[in-house]
Amino acid sequence: MRDHDVSGITARTLAHYGQHAASFWEGTRDHDVSQNRAALLAALEGPGPFTILDLGCGPGRDLAAFRAEGHTPIGLDGCARFVEMARQHAGCEVLHQDFLRLDLEAGRFDGIFANASLFHVPSGELPRVLRELHAALRPRGALFSSNPRGDDREGWSGDRYGCAWSLERWREHVTAAGFEEVAHYYRPAGLPRAQQRWLATVWRKR
Repeated sequence: MRDHDVSGITARTLAHYGQHAASFWEGTRDHDVSQNRAALLAALEGPGPFTILDLGCGPGRDLAAFRAEGHTPIGLDGCARFVEMARQHAGCEVLHQDFLRLDLEAGRFDGIFANASLFHVPSGELPRVLRELHAALRPRGALFSSNPRGDDREGWSGDRYGCAWSLERWREHVTAAGFEEVAHYYRPAGLPRAQQRWLATVWRKR
């Protein structure tokens, strides 16, 4: 994929979120993803508190939850409106960075929480982005991700670009970036597999 194509994908996707920031917040602020936050925290070694990067933090729901539990969460989002909202809602440091132009300090984070965010990265850019996240983690740090599960197709859904990964292909990408699998599960919990649209995975930096 050519550079200008990737830039266009990012700009269009971020513009969508910026235009719908208020309705996105109202529609997701009460989503219960405590299972996902707990899965990341369970994989972190040591007593904590932990420094956690919320990658694609949106308006700051999970930043506030991590902070309430005594951790030091730092948000990151490419949508300027979300960055503003997250700073106000959670009172945390929030980085305004595009996933495809990350500028992260090496070894800064104990964990990275990528809840419903990495699926927006085009497949051709994903290996590099995962390596950059690997570098941003401390030794044996953990990465959590959740993505729509599917058959490895990617493309547009309205004005948002995304990839729907199978567990097998997602494993290939993440292990190639230097991670080892800790756990995986499907969400929402308690439903038949056909109705569990989200694949959640937990990884440790090798």
